[in-house]
Amino acid sequence: MSNVDTVRAAFAAYLGQDRAAMDRLLADDFVFTSPQDDHIGKGTFLEVCFPTAGRVRHQEILEAVALDAHRVHLRYEYELTTGERHRNVEVQTVRDGRISEVEVYFGGRFPQG
Repeated sequence: MSNVDTVRAAFAAYLGQDRAAMDRLLADDFVFTSPQDDHIGKGTFLEVCFPTAGRVRHQEILEAVALDAHRVHLRYEYELTTGERHRNVEVQTVRDGRISEVEVYFGGRFPQG
């Protein structure tokens, strides 16, 4: 599986709430950083962030591009169950077929269409 495929598989595991698959895709030393989370580890990510998919009505990956041998650039949009729509960018690091780091950069709301 390519690094881009690994990142896509993690998004599918999140949306499908397949915790076992996500656990396999994340490295033991996994680190997640976003404007709301400062370098949290795998356990905290799985307990706090992973269960939030229920608030997402629809999510679509717009771009998933390998930046180098380990990093994948990802741009996606999603719609919440409230109707709000957002776009975000992430840089994910994949080593030995597992995601070791995710850096999320929140985008703003955007109108439909």
